[in-house]
Amino acid sequence: MAAIGTRTPAPRVIGITGPPGAGKSTTVAAMVGAYRATGLRVAVLAVDPSSPYSGGALLGDRIRMAAHINDPDVLIRSVATRGHLGGLAAAVPAAIRLLAALSYDLVVLETVGVGQSEIEIAAVADPTVVILNPGAGDAVQAAKAGLLEVADLVVVNKADRDGADQTVRDLRAETTVPVLKLVAAQGEGLAGLVQAIDAHHRADTSERRTARARAQILSLAQTLLRNHAELDRLALAVADGSSDAYTAAARLIADSGG
Repeated sequence: MAAIGTRTPAPRVIGITGPPGAGKSTTVAAMVGAYRATGLRVAVLAVDPSSPYSGGALLGDRIRMAAHINDPDVLIRSVATRGHLGGLAAAVPAAIRLLAALSYDLVVLETVGVGQSEIEIAAVADPTVVILNPGAGDAVQAAKAGLLEVADLVVVNKADRDGADQTVRDLRAETTVPVLKLVAAQGEGLAGLVQAIDAHHRADTSERRTARARAQILSLAQTLLRNHAELDRLALAVADGSSDAYTAAARLIADSGG
């Protein structure tokens, strides 16, 4: 896998996140259609950070993606992260390298923005797109959940509903990134979203790529340390007072070859 990563150009990666029910899967399905119309080969990775099994929301994702299921240039897969914090960091970069080797031009990552997952998506995706619904305090809740901190673009989906304009205003008061309106089920605003994504990609810089790489390395390092064989023993030593957290942390890093 390391050899693949060094030889193969990385595909573009778009992250889609947001609370349950925001219309992420419908948005992804519409985006896949738009990018396929330009001739790109597209892979969709639907990530469930909360469960090691494919089902529930991911089954719904597959149903909404049915229009593309017979397209040989569209790949749709669920990615299980084994139910632990940091699982996305371990699973997704390897999958992206494999997709690059299979000549996919674009990878869309979809996950539910309910915790660490969106931070990990921001480490590999450019841009990270946060999907929200009108009303119901979504703008405030997104800000509290830290979603807006990782967003490169914010989309108010189902923008034909009451309260959409107010939600856009609330979001623009909370963030400096572009806030767009979309009705994914009808394709309204889809062209504008694709244009905004492409513009963000064209504006990518070495500094941004380095920042993503740094975040990806740190996230993966946390996963490796979390699964270290000595972690439980060191934790017991800290708990019974025979060691302290700083010494234990230094030992954990040293035992990892740091």
